Amino acid sequence: MPAAEIEHTARTLGISTEAAELALSSDFIDLHIDTFIPYRLVRYDVLDRHDSGWFGGRFFGHADLPRMTAGGLTGGMWSITTNPFRPARNRWHVFQRNLARLRTIVARSRGRMQFVRTAAEYRRARAAGAHAVMLSIQGGNALEAAPGEVAAVPDRLLTRVTLVHLTNSVYGASSTPLAARVRRDHGLTARGKRLVEQLDASRVFVDLAHIHPQSFWDAVAAHDPSLPLIDTHTGVKAVCDCWRNLDDDQIKAIADTGGVIGIMFHRAFLEPGGGPCTGARVVDHMQHIIDLVGDDFVAVGTDYDGAVVPPTDLVSADALPRLVQHMLDRGWSDERIRKVLGTNYLRALAALRPE
Repeated sequence: MPAAEIEHTARTLGISTEAAELALSSDFIDLHIDTFIPYRLVRYDVLDRHDSGWFGGRFFGHADLPRMTAGGLTGGMWSITTNPFRPARNRWHVFQRNLARLRTIVARSRGRMQFVRTAAEYRRARAAGAHAVMLSIQGGNALEAAPGEVAAVPDRLLTRVTLVHLTNSVYGASSTPLAARVRRDHGLTARGKRLVEQLDASRVFVDLAHIHPQSFWDAVAAHDPSLPLIDTHTGVKAVCDCWRNLDDDQIKAIADTGGVIGIMFHRAFLEPGGGPCTGARVVDHMQHIIDLVGDDFVAVGTDYDGAVVPPTDLVSADALPRLVQHMLDRGWSDERIRKVLGTNYLRALAALRPE
């Protein structure tokens, strides 16, 4: 990494050159990027640089490829989020159309983005200077009417499925309070258990973000324990006690499989009361996981462009090196920081899909 670029990043963000160098030289992987949502809404071009002026950095406008690159992101799990209010057959057709659109974006990037399926493909993409795109589905009910469900996604591109999102589905129950009230049975359905088995057989991450605790434990029971589980974007209850976050037993269950937990950037799930906070609060959540199960199981899952309100100093992807500064301020070693930024996830990916 050129010294001039490191110094420019440090000066622009008001951080140390050590933080800038770590952010820009590490494998830095975001477990949950929702920047395809504003593309779907207003054809927001993810290949062009935008400012973060949308609603003062709230909800959308957090990221695009130039700002991700400037912030050090070397790859991410790019999510295609399911609209649950469409009929099942239409959800599958819309997913196919959106996948074609995402393929077009990657093709238009002219090598700046590449789809990757394995840790080996990630390393090849990085050697070519490309941002690694790992295809994800948020809301497994996109697959409800797909022939063969998981197997219907072409080219083995799919790396993760978030089993349920903000609503209950044919697969199981959401942790969203309204959804929890309207459904008496909060467990994973028989079809949901079969979906977990399909994901395991296809070596696709079972993502436990957004899921009701009862469905969470049903998914753990149905899952092959030799494969890593994942929660791509969450907080932890011990730091901020709310419906969206994981408790200690859930954290341990994911760690027991060798999985990873991505800490998200939404203030409502980071700070009690949802008030303003900085990236130091993200590190608080990470530190709790480290204190509980060690530093091999935590990662970054921003949820940028997923209608979130990020910490005040992290409202744009090009500000991500500030998160590294907060880690250094906590006394974390370079090794621990590199683990959290990307090495932990790459280890889990290699375990899921051996090279």
